[in-house]
Amino acid sequence: MKNRWSQKNVDDLLQIYKGQDNPDLALRTYSTQLLGLEKTLVMHGGGNTSVKTTYKNILGETIPALYIKASGVNMSGFDPSGLTGLDLEYLLKLRSLEELSDIEMVNEFRTHMFNHNAGTPSLETLVHSFIPHKFIDHTHPDSILVLTSIINAKEFIHEALGDFSGDNIIILDYYTPGFSLAKAVANAIEKSPKSKAMILMHHGLITWGETAKESYSLTINLVTKAEKFIDKKSSSLQIIKQTTKQKIIPKIKKTSSNIDRYVNIAPILRGVIAEATLNGSNSYNRFILLPMLDDFALQFVDSQFGKEMAQTPPITTDYLIRTKAFPLWIDNPDYDDLTQLRKQFLDALDAYKSDYKDYYKRHLHKISDKLFKFDSMPRVIMMPGLGVICAGKDFNEAEIARDITVQTINVKTAINDISKYAGLDEDSLFKMEYRSYQHSKLGSDSEMPLMRQVAIVTGCAGAIGSGICRELLNNGCHVALTDLAGNNLNSLYKELFAEFGNKVISVPMDVTDVLSVSQAFKKIIHAFGGIDILIVNAGIAMVCSIEEMEIEKFRKLERVNIEGALIVLSEAARHFRIQQTGGDIVLISTKNVFAPGARFGAYSSTKSASHQLARIASLEFADMDVRVNMVAPDAVFSDKGRKSGLWAEVGPDRMKARGLDEKQLEQYYQQRNLLKARVTAQHVANAVLFFLKRMTPTTGATIPVDGGLPDATPR
Repeated sequence: MKNRWSQKNVDDLLQIYKGQDNPDLALRTYSTQLLGLEKTLVMHGGGNTSVKTTYKNILGETIPALYIKASGVNMSGFDPSGLTGLDLEYLLKLRSLEELSDIEMVNEFRTHMFNHNAGTPSLETLVHSFIPHKFIDHTHPDSILVLTSIINAKEFIHEALGDFSGDNIIILDYYTPGFSLAKAVANAIEKSPKSKAMILMHHGLITWGETAKESYSLTINLVTKAEKFIDKKSSSLQIIKQTTKQKIIPKIKKTSSNIDRYVNIAPILRGVIAEATLNGSNSYNRFILLPMLDDFALQFVDSQFGKEMAQTPPITTDYLIRTKAFPLWIDNPDYDDLTQLRKQFLDALDAYKSDYKDYYKRHLHKISDKLFKFDSMPRVIMMPGLGVICAGKDFNEAEIARDITVQTINVKTAINDISKYAGLDEDSLFKMEYRSYQHSKLGSDSEMPLMRQVAIVTGCAGAIGSGICRELLNNGCHVALTDLAGNNLNSLYKELFAEFGNKVISVPMDVTDVLSVSQAFKKIIHAFGGIDILIVNAGIAMVCSIEEMEIEKFRKLERVNIEGALIVLSEAARHFRIQQTGGDIVLISTKNVFAPGARFGAYSSTKSASHQLARIASLEFADMDVRVNMVAPDAVFSDKGRKSGLWAEVGPDRMKARGLDEKQLEQYYQQRNLLKARVTAQHVANAVLFFLKRMTPTTGATIPVDGGLPDATPR
């Protein structure tokens, strides 16, 4: 592993924080960032760092202080706001206690923080307090986890680290993280005062020093020695040695057949692991799926030791809340018979859920805090002949599960190449899975309304489409932007990705082309595991009298507005029937269905046909718990600078007929409705959300969004 310390970068950082009284925090920030660059050291809020320094209070008094990384804060991209300062003298007094629960510990931390708005201090705050050194780094290196999770681990550690072992490094048996571990660490260091580091069995590595460079460099040196030892022990081992420019997973080598296989089975699996809610809305707690279909995953699940290794305890308890203790393994999946495969999923899942419930009951009496029970669904599914599928409430959670799974496969494969895996006992696993500190990392139990759902929006690049997409994302939804390929689609994706990240994808699609629609659905399923919401928004307009209308121009509208709606409705119906968790479809209709305008016959008639298709779909799809509703807006001209394609077509004719400019035309339409309201894309999106949130048991209905136009009232 490369030592990335750069004195130039340190000097630059010290200049940035020159105005601050305490350069220790700048140095702590820098070395924490360096550790965060290495995903084989820490990831997703894991590990912690600290510095012992001073704090000047409001009275001008200088107080000994511990600044430690707040719980759950990522080391990558770390800045000083991620450090929480506490009264060190008080923390040291806590060592005299015999016991200290998590609730009591958090209270003592929070009542002795310098800033009440700072993040909750790390679970290992007392470990860092009791170690009598200035800079402390605690990481979870892959190579160290290999050495601590192996039969005869201590012998391997001494052999691997050579001169570093003995008095220089302490090997500590596993203790439950928190107060008990802190006391054990303190006692061990008192017995070995010359020590420079500590290896925590099944947990990780702690190093310390009087400078940030000293503790950081020692971490890199120890990890490098462990890596070299493991490489030497097993020529077949492929421990990840990544730089910041490399990905966690080796370069993916997917075959089209493998992707096709996944796309066929993903909706089935996603439907099976979804749980019906109890809120009476006939909705489900769904999961977002993130597949690993590369050679890396396939070689593991197809190996002779894959199943045996997969069903051993996790390499560290730190990530239990993200992945559960064990994956769901599907024996001999029948990819050629999807009906049989669904049964295999259901049988395997029933056994998995039963095992988890029994595990919970066996240890329920140990829970002292008022903690909610996790659902019994797996977060990692392993399938021979396919790969690994990771699940989460949203894409971010699925991605965390994937990264942890990559680390787990690497470590367990390395151990298998050298000796035999030795995992933690069930009691230790439960104590970490069900403790308040871990649960707090997951945030509030409340979820955004559409957090677990996936939506496809057709014709997204216009004013109404972009407004709907943004509001879906604001409500937690995962959104596939679809429209004709080009700058309009690309610019919208760039704009929304900057704000919402991987929850939004761009998929060029022509709604008039059956193959294009089918391929787009497959790409979306591959990205998220399935689809729950379809917004039928794509449409085009034309201004022309019936007398002058050319049939080919009419047919162009017919292909987009009618056939396009039919094609996406049909594709969605087939998907919903396979997934079996219901769904929602909202067709963006128009006031012209109910109150058509002169010289607007092509648009009014074709939109009326698509509206009627949606009404029929509400009849046909109800047995699948798929609700189909319509929103009928009027005169939406733009959304955040994005012009309406319809009004780009219609506007010039309407302005000419009324002798108005663009601004006056918009005012004209505003003044003609009863509420004198300017209708916006946000208003349309709000109506869409009413249906998607299932606030009433409604299907086949139309919400006008027009400010009140009596002639356009649905009837």
